[in-house]
Amino acid sequence: MSPMNQERAAGITMALTYAVGALGLGIGFSTAFSPSPDLRWACLFAVGLAGLLSFVRHSLMHRGDAARMGWDSGTTNPFQIEVGLANLAWGLLAVIAVALSWGLGVYAACFLVFGFYMAGVTALKAIRSSAGHPEEWRTVLPAGAFAAMLIVIGAAGMSALP
Repeated sequence: MSPMNQERAAGITMALTYAVGALGLGIGFSTAFSPSPDLRWACLFAVGLAGLLSFVRHSLMHRGDAARMGWDSGTTNPFQIEVGLANLAWGLLAVIAVALSWGLGVYAACFLVFGFYMAGVTALKAIRSSAGHPEEWRTVLPAGAFAAMLIVIGAAGMSALP
C-alpha cells in the first residue's frame, strides 16, 4: 500500500474510532446517572471497539498513522506499536467483560482506565505544544474532553455500586 493510501486508511480508522467512541459516550451519559445505570453497551463501544480500532491504527497501520499525525520518521516506531498494544489490552478487557457480563464495576473501571490514559495523553500533548510543537494544540481540547467524559462516566458507574 502506498504511503498516501496508508495515511488515508489510518485517517478512516481514526474517524471510525471517533464514531464508536462518541456512540459509546452517548449511551454512557444516557444511563450513567440513572438509578440503575447499565454501562454494558457504552463500555463495548467507547472502550472496547475504540480500543480495538486504536490498536489496528497504531500497530497494524503504524506507518500510515504516523504520517497522519505528522510523526513519520520513515522507519517503524516500536513505541507506537506498544501504544497500540495498550489500546488492545483495554479494548479486549472491555469486549470480554461485556461478553461475559462482568458487571457495572468492571465496565466503570474500563472507562476509568481509558480515561486516565487519555488524560495523560492530553497532558503530553499540552507539554509538547508548549515545548515547540504547536501542531499538538489542535488535539489538546478534543483529547481532554474525551478523557473527561470517560472519567465522568466511569466515576458515575463506580458511585452507583452498592
